[in-house]
Amino acid sequence: MKKLSLACIIAMLASTGATYAGGLLTNTNQNIAFLRNPARDAAIGIDGVYSNPAGVAFLKEGIHLSVNLQNVHQTRTVTTNFAALAYGNANNGQMKKEFKGEANAPILPSFQAAYNKNDWSFQFNFAVTGGGGKCVFDNGLPSFESQVALLPMFSQNLDAISTQLGFGAMGLDKVDGYSMSTYMRGRQYYYGFTLGAARKLNEHLSVYGGLRLLYGTSNYYGYVSDIQAKINGTYVNASETFANGASQATMAAGQYAQKAQEYFAKGEMVAYQEAAGKAKDYTTKAAMLSTLSGATEDVTLNCNQTGWGIAPIIGVDYKTGNFNFAAKYEFKTSMTLKNESANSKSASRLSELAKYEDGLEVSEDSPALLTVGAQWNIVPTLRVNAGWHHYFDKQANQFNNHQDKLDGNTNEYLFGAEYDITNAVQVSAGTQLTRYNFTDAYMEDISFNVSSYSFGFGVGIKLNEKLKLNLAYFQTNYDNYNRTSQDYNNLSATAAGLVSTVAGALKLDPQSVQAAANKVTQLLTTPNPTTGQSALYGSDTFTRTNRVLGIGLDITL
Repeated sequence: MKKLSLACIIAMLASTGATYAGGLLTNTNQNIAFLRNPARDAAIGIDGVYSNPAGVAFLKEGIHLSVNLQNVHQTRTVTTNFAALAYGNANNGQMKKEFKGEANAPILPSFQAAYNKNDWSFQFNFAVTGGGGKCVFDNGLPSFESQVALLPMFSQNLDAISTQLGFGAMGLDKVDGYSMSTYMRGRQYYYGFTLGAARKLNEHLSVYGGLRLLYGTSNYYGYVSDIQAKINGTYVNASETFANGASQATMAAGQYAQKAQEYFAKGEMVAYQEAAGKAKDYTTKAAMLSTLSGATEDVTLNCNQTGWGIAPIIGVDYKTGNFNFAAKYEFKTSMTLKNESANSKSASRLSELAKYEDGLEVSEDSPALLTVGAQWNIVPTLRVNAGWHHYFDKQANQFNNHQDKLDGNTNEYLFGAEYDITNAVQVSAGTQLTRYNFTDAYMEDISFNVSSYSFGFGVGIKLNEKLKLNLAYFQTNYDNYNRTSQDYNNLSATAAGLVSTVAGALKLDPQSVQAAANKVTQLLTTPNPTTGQSALYGSDTFTRTNRVLGIGLDITL
């Protein structure tokens, strides 16, 4: 649907990408050491260039390098219950449907480097700090299909709606089913480049300061094509059929209007009133069919976005006895994305697409992050770790103040351990508990996270005094987020918009247009006395999967 479905594509693709671990726009898996044991916030190692940069100052003098490659596979699944889905030709009469997307990053690289001299440590980090792949939904998404599924429901209520609006029954053909071709793909990469320096103030304390440049590049592509409507048992092209019907109704309206003028000129007032009434009915019918025709045209979206931002990072590390404590604060990265959109004409015409207007710059901040960690060397060969992450998501600006729909910020709790089997071989494992504070209004088909727990394990092997090989596996197990609504996907607003378009085409005054929209909203959202549910009642269950394999090489020169 031109006005309806394209708006859904935009909403769903707004945050497409593969966010693997961490907050809403933050990848914390920037080294294989994290996959082996996520609780690295107070560990001393070359991976600390990201997780504990102040602690890197305690490494021995020289050059330290870490090269890492990760293979990531994610799925995102939304299971939807919505009565109108039963009208879908591919749904076998079922109102429950699973929509599944896959996000893959075959190779996700990162690189850390540090040069330690005397009490100073000069550091560089490169990683994909947000996104990192593409997500493909071969068969669309619920908020996408529900817009088209509304067509039979809306069609079968047209007479009731038009009667409530004072137009009387139109006698339009009923739509008994629908089919369509859909595809959506989103690709997102946020590249992070960090330069900083740490200094040992004494044998116990070190501090760090740095700057991160974040560069984002994204492409969103999707389409809805060949929307078919089942009318009188046959599937036909919806837009063309409605357009032909509108043309015929317009022609009939003109003919009756001409007859009405002729009867009026002759003083035949009964015939005049009958012909004028017919002209009005056909004019209303033409307006309705024309609106449905425009709403079911093919749509293609192809939008590129680029943007960048800079933010400081500070850190501190304190060693005492067998304990090490560390903290890091990454400031909010204020970032805007500039659009280069092939659908700029549509975006300028529709308020729903304001975010994707060609040339527009939109807010897409990366939230500030506070990490606190501790490490305890129980014995020289055994270390245990704990950490806490707090993401300031509500303070990160998003387009249209989307962050205001959050109930609170994100928290993560991390625990892990590392054991030296021999001088050359060490094993480690850990877990991470992530808790979001979402609301139903915040959840969208593709731009969603779900509270989860993750675990990782792996091995580090010293190949010689200068080379260390890291191998790891990391998995996230997600909760289910359940959302129910008496007005699924706010479809009453969609239906009201259609009616408003019809009323506007009939040149009704603004008060009448608003009254028409209100009547439709009331009709569709009033709960049935028997079931207690409205005609647009629906529910969604959101969940995901995430699996990562990693290999890395640490080099000391």
